[in-house]
Amino acid sequence: MSAAIQPASDAGLKRTPLHRLHAELGARFVPFAGYEMPIQFPNGILKEHLHTRTAAGLFDVSHMGQLAVRPRPESRESAARALETLVPADLLGLGEGRQRYALFTNPPGGVLDDLMIANQGDHLFLVVNASRKDADEAHLRHELAQDCTIERLDGRALLALQGPLAEAVLGELCPAVASIRFMDVRTLSILGVDCAVSRSGYTGEDGFEISVPVAAAEPLARKILAHPKVEPVGLGARDSLRLEAGLCLYGSDLDESTTPVEARLEWAIQASRRRGGARAGGFPGAEVILRQLAEGTTRRRVGLRSKDRTPVRGGSRLYRDETAQAPVGQVTSGGFGPTVDAPVAMGYVAAAEGKPGHTLFAEVRGRRVAVAVSELPFVEPHYKRGPPVEK
Repeated sequence: MSAAIQPASDAGLKRTPLHRLHAELGARFVPFAGYEMPIQFPNGILKEHLHTRTAAGLFDVSHMGQLAVRPRPESRESAARALETLVPADLLGLGEGRQRYALFTNPPGGVLDDLMIANQGDHLFLVVNASRKDADEAHLRHELAQDCTIERLDGRALLALQGPLAEAVLGELCPAVASIRFMDVRTLSILGVDCAVSRSGYTGEDGFEISVPVAAAEPLARKILAHPKVEPVGLGARDSLRLEAGLCLYGSDLDESTTPVEARLEWAIQASRRRGGARAGGFPGAEVILRQLAEGTTRRRVGLRSKDRTPVRGGSRLYRDETAQAPVGQVTSGGFGPTVDAPVAMGYVAAAEGKPGHTLFAEVRGRRVAVAVSELPFVEPHYKRGPPVEK
């Protein structure tokens, strides 16, 4: 049995190292990506969401996959150069102590997964989606085994502390976190344990993700939760927070048939990997993706706001008018946005229908509901950016 999980539930679901703590705190559990995960705590999703926006919320994201990619001593390839054959991101230009959002792509240009890649000096540290971690590990081993070793870090848990007070809270345990900026990664001692701490998250707020040895995960979580400004937060609020922030969920807003350009993720493809760049192409689906960057696509991901406050959920088809027979798009994620106090959604529409302010109609329980195409994100992000800070 992996050291990163507790014994499986009666339903055969895996449990994270914090399962006992979640149960003690009154969590309601649901199956998610093969794990028994807390969807909410007694405060409820709405309060958890708003508390994260105004103070600090602690999330257990230990179900995510953590991997280390190292160059083999006998190989002439660096881990960064090898991994660039699988993602359209600039990894050779990624400085030590920095991380970057990236995408595994396939030959037709679709997305196999979205992930974070950090340069830890002697290795690259990857955080991948829970639902894709087995497939991602197999993909890496199949494609990079000649030049790299792939290590699955099952002995580590992953916590996310998010919200405007995250720095103040974590700073009481580790003052050094104040010196790191958005997308920095540092190895820092917290409660006497070395942790990989990145200034990043999935909420649109300032915050940190903390990779911590399993044995230290529960003591660290309890210490953070003892702070009066911190509340535990489940998957329900995590979803509404990321939706307001316009962030994609793999399996809903991204999949193997969706390209990065269709998903409005072209910002994740740096100039060096584009046409005319120093290392243009060389990743799966490059021909399709680079052509779309130059010529555009037939569909694009957009934000959607219901005009009469009717929630529009993922799977709803979108039409040009109230009587049209052929859909022009589909909602991929939707729900109520507590911060904006209104229903919000994302989906894909024909490029000609994607102008902000344009009205479309979503099919909801047999009737057509007017929705307006909206800019993304729905809330302004609050990341701590700035010049590099001396280590």
